[in-house]
Amino acid sequence: MSQKDLSKTIPFGDLAIIPLESSRMIGKKVDEYIVRWRNFSNPSPSIHFTNYKKDSYIIDAVCPRFGSGEAKGIINESIRGKDVFLLVDVRNHSLTYKVCGQINHMSPDDHYQDLKRMIAAISGKARRITVIMPFLYESRQHRRSSRESLDCALALQELTNMGVENIITFDAHDPRVQNAIPLKSFETVKPTYQFIKALLANVPDIRMNTKDMMIISPDEGAMERAIYFANVAGVDVGTFYKRRDYTKIVEGRNPIIAHEFLGSDVAGRDVVVIDDMISSGESMIDVATELKRRKANRIFIASTFGLFTNGLEKFDEAYKSGLIYRLMTTNLVYQPQELLDREYYIDVDMSKYIALLIDTLNHDASISEYLNPTERIENFLKKYNQE
Repeated sequence: MSQKDLSKTIPFGDLAIIPLESSRMIGKKVDEYIVRWRNFSNPSPSIHFTNYKKDSYIIDAVCPRFGSGEAKGIINESIRGKDVFLLVDVRNHSLTYKVCGQINHMSPDDHYQDLKRMIAAISGKARRITVIMPFLYESRQHRRSSRESLDCALALQELTNMGVENIITFDAHDPRVQNAIPLKSFETVKPTYQFIKALLANVPDIRMNTKDMMIISPDEGAMERAIYFANVAGVDVGTFYKRRDYTKIVEGRNPIIAHEFLGSDVAGRDVVVIDDMISSGESMIDVATELKRRKANRIFIASTFGLFTNGLEKFDEAYKSGLIYRLMTTNLVYQPQELLDREYYIDVDMSKYIALLIDTLNHDASISEYLNPTERIENFLKKYNQE
């Protein structure tokens, strides 16, 4: 369904967007898109469209804290009967609060608790609650391999038990975690379309064909997204697998001994290394080093979530030495200004995509074309005369 057709269908309820403090910036962009679209629409003059056109759909809501560090969720306007969309970035470490005079940076646990506080403040008055959590809380703890907790599954069950109907995330570390809530709506969205648009817009001389380009998965876990990217772009795919030392545990994981490559010759080709997240960045740098050793041309790193837990120094050095050419991540998680200022960085804006999802779901229409954008990608590549 196209954007102009949405105004011909009755909304599920009056739209209400609650971006938590962690998602204020992207929430504002999402709101601006929807306001613009609806101001240009011509909805039916019926009671169902009374509050359809507004200057903003953002609800005034806050999570203030006491001096002890405890907090509460407060909604300062009516939420009754509304179709509520909550946005939260559990990875936004830039926010702080005081505990007995000491400054604490907010952790994923703090953001998740604030999300639950806001749902509790809604108190069942909303007609429907949808949570948009781009980086799925505790998604790296998605399975049990020893006597350990299943944090992500428990969080999903907790949210649905509180009344959440839909959960939307992006590039989930393991989508099978939705098995924890089989009767509820759980969608994981791949930003492949936005990556391709950003790549072609910022690197006009890139050629997407089997002769000049290749998609690389840095490990077996990223293979599915690499295969999808390669198939829609019409290029080859390769992968590395990580040989680990399972006799040791360093910073909660088994250290990597070596990266072994499986795939065709990368010599002379531009290479896009794609993964769901960049944490410390060590794996990406190691993979780029191995690709350069195999005489790859330009190396592009594309990751949905740029966490950069050990800073940007390694990427600065890699860029200066010619190891990497460009680095792409989305604005689905917090981006420090120092990252945005890097000359090798490409910002992949996802706010319009989220706005499309919210506007479409508010009309109870299908979002399948956004979840599987193969046709849109093909049309976009034709527009740029790609092979």
